[in-house]
Amino acid sequence: MISQRYHLYTPEEQHTWFLLFERQLKAVEQFAYSNFLTGIQQLNFTASAIPDFDEVNKLLRNITGWSIYAVPGLIDNNYFFEKIFEKQFAATTWIRKPQNLDYLEEPDMFHDVFGHVPMLTDIYICDYLHGLSEIAKKYSTNEEVIEAIARLYWYTIEFGLVQEGEQLKIYGAGILSSIGETVYALSDTPAKVPFDVRKIIETPYIKDSFQKQYFVLKSMQQLKDCLPGLEKHFEKKYGRGTE
Repeated sequence: MISQRYHLYTPEEQHTWFLLFERQLKAVEQFAYSNFLTGIQQLNFTASAIPDFDEVNKLLRNITGWSIYAVPGLIDNNYFFEKIFEKQFAATTWIRKPQNLDYLEEPDMFHDVFGHVPMLTDIYICDYLHGLSEIAKKYSTNEEVIEAIARLYWYTIEFGLVQEGEQLKIYGAGILSSIGETVYALSDTPAKVPFDVRKIIETPYIKDSFQKQYFVLKSMQQLKDCLPGLEKHFEKKYGRGTE
C-alpha cells in the first residue's frame, strides 16, 4: 500500500478530474443506478477537487463501515479479496493524462474513485463484495475458483446492469466511469443477458474493448442471493475449501 499524497496533485490533474467529473456525471445522471447518485452526494464528491481519501474514509466508515486504501495500480486477485474481507477497497492515486480522457485500458483514480467508491455506500454492493471475499478466502489456494470469482466481480461490479422499475440502469464502475461505454452499454449493439452465475464464471474477461454482452440483474438483491449457490457449486466441484 501507498499513501495518496494529496498535496502533489498538480493543477493540470485537478483540471482533468474537473473535466471528467463534469462530463461523466451529466452522462450518467439519467442512467446510473439510483444509489450511485446518492453515494456521490453522501461522500461530497464534486467537480471542483479530487477527493481526499482521508476525508472520504471518515464519511464512508460512518455510512457502511468500509474504507478505501491507496495502491499504485493493479494488484493480485487474492490480495484484493483479502482486503475486501476486511471491508477495504483498493483505489489508485494517479489520474489519466488529458489526451486519454475518453479511454484508458488500465484503471486510474477517476475510474476507481468516481466509478466504484460511491457504490460502497450501498448495502447491497457491500454485502455482495464481502460475501464474495468470504468464498475467496476459503479457496485462496485454488486458482480456478479465484479466477471464477474474479470473472463474477468483472461482470457485476465492473460491468453490471440492473433493472430499476421500467428502466435499465448502470451500476458497474467500468461503465459509470467511461463516457463511451455508458452510451454503448445501453444501446442496441451489445447483448443484454439475464444474470446467470454459472454462465458468468465461464465467460472470460474482455479488457481491450467494450463488452460484447452485459448481464442484467432483476434487482440488486440478486447479488447477495446468488452467493449460496455459487459456494455450493464450488463445494461440489472442489470440496469445502479451507474453513
